[in-house]
Amino acid sequence: EYEGNRNAEGERHGFGKARLPNGDTYEGEYERGLRHGRGTYRFKNGALYTGNYLQNQKHGKGVFFYPDGSKYAGDWVEDQRQGYGEYLYANGDTYTGEWSNNKRHGQGTYVYKDTGSKYVGGWVNGIQEGPAELIHLNHRFKGRFLSGKPVGRGKYVFDIGCEQHGEYIQPEQVKEVKKEQEEEEPSLPVEPKWKVSEITTLTPWPP
Repeated sequence: EYEGNRNAEGERHGFGKARLPNGDTYEGEYERGLRHGRGTYRFKNGALYTGNYLQNQKHGKGVFFYPDGSKYAGDWVEDQRQGYGEYLYANGDTYTGEWSNNKRHGQGTYVYKDTGSKYVGGWVNGIQEGPAELIHLNHRFKGRFLSGKPVGRGKYVFDIGCEQHGEYIQPEQVKEVKKEQEEEEPSLPVEPKWKVSEITTLTPWPP
């Protein structure tokens, strides 16, 4: 069903309201039969998008409310979260920063609601990676991350006025010798171990 403006060729053009066969609805601007310009799209499952469209795709600035209560407000390119935006997750965590292909990618800040801790730094395909700072209530870690875990040299800075320098080392996985009939147990991911090298007063952090 469609009610609204049409062009000389009979295509939806200008402002209109439509109910789609799947139960979704759209109210907004059209150009030559396609959603184009500002509009609001309501999904039957309770999700809602309000923002810009370009040839039927979310493109430009827009806000998407997901059925689980989470919400993204920011840039879109060809239906993907891409550019800069803020995501409020269903558990109350937030991410503010750069996006590419629907994933956190580039520089961004992730705030953990439960602990108040926040990660400020690089992201690659949704995973924490690159130089970063992990800020807790009374101390912070400055260093690098790889695949979501701290790696290599870094330092902990404590609010009481001292620093602990060191590095994160990936421990070797110990393989147990097993009898042949026993099945291989999946090896648990090994957490990197922090090895302290020195404790100093506060020092400037080289960029």
